Amino acid sequence: MRLSDFDYPLPKGLIAQVPLPKRDASRLMVVHREGSQLEHRSFSDLGEFARPGDLVILNDTRVRPCRLRGWKEDSGGKVEALLLKEREKGIWEALLKPGNKVGKDQQLILAQGRLHARVLDGAGRPRRLLQLHANGDLGEILREWGEMPLPPYIKRDPTSGAEVGLRQMDKDRYQTVFAKQEGAVAAPTAGLHFTPRLLERLRSAGVGIAYLTLHVGPGTFQPVRSEEIAGHLMEPEEYIIPDSTAEAIADCKRQGHRVIVVGTTCVRALESGAREGGAVQPGAGVASLFIYPGYRFKVADALLTNFHLPRSTLLMLVSAFAGLELCWKAYQEAIALGYRFYSYGDAMLIL
Repeated sequence: MRLSDFDYPLPKGLIAQVPLPKRDASRLMVVHREGSQLEHRSFSDLGEFARPGDLVILNDTRVRPCRLRGWKEDSGGKVEALLLKEREKGIWEALLKPGNKVGKDQQLILAQGRLHARVLDGAGRPRRLLQLHANGDLGEILREWGEMPLPPYIKRDPTSGAEVGLRQMDKDRYQTVFAKQEGAVAAPTAGLHFTPRLLERLRSAGVGIAYLTLHVGPGTFQPVRSEEIAGHLMEPEEYIIPDSTAEAIADCKRQGHRVIVVGTTCVRALESGAREGGAVQPGAGVASLFIYPGYRFKVADALLTNFHLPRSTLLMLVSAFAGLELCWKAYQEAIALGYRFYSYGDAMLIL
């Protein structure tokens, strides 16, 4: 298949810049694969589509507020660092902006002087290595001074005092209510719609809830550059499937119920650890599976997801699950009806 098969025009006004006041007030498009029917509901109605015995899988990764602003020690020029992953004690992989103007051994002052960084490698690489020296606990510094690593289509002006409230709001709303294991640089956005009350209603109705952890990396925004999409390589992401989750999936399948997977991150983890028959290998693993139309799903029986960017691997995964023709029907109707798109946008349930 070709990259152009997954392109579509989207009015900029449909890209959600802020979440709705209530998480579960988002719209929910229900896509019925049988009959190719579309239904328009509220996310708070989700329980009407889950049956007793079904199992909902959620990603409990927690987004680290890892975007830090500062300046170069020698020139005072502004710089931004996005901390991705600690390679070893005090050595972090990071994205720098403007990266091509920051050379090897450059000293950076971040978080209003609470954090100093020395650049360990030269310009020209998309990711750099920083040696960090924190004036205090790094976690506390990030919580106080770090900003949430919002995707580039959500616009925030760091120089505007009027947007301070928005940036504080992002620390709460660009995080699921069940986030637990810190390490992601992007939210598992399908999970942002859930509230504690909605989760409790599902449990009370006999629907199981289970968790896995996949720390979403910057590869989630990596564009597909190959026109023949089969030539694209996914960036590996580490995941952990607990024994209890693998057992719950096995029980659900054995009893003939459905596994309802929340988000493309959960799909990638589960399908990477899948065995024939729908069982899942518990434990740690690496998800590098590229899912596009033609893929045969082993675990997921239903998928809850947001509306995704054109030409993205996330859209390709959704197209594989719904079928390309039905996926386009749903997206065209969502645009016509003014659904809100992307991370802070509305949701789709594919049954």
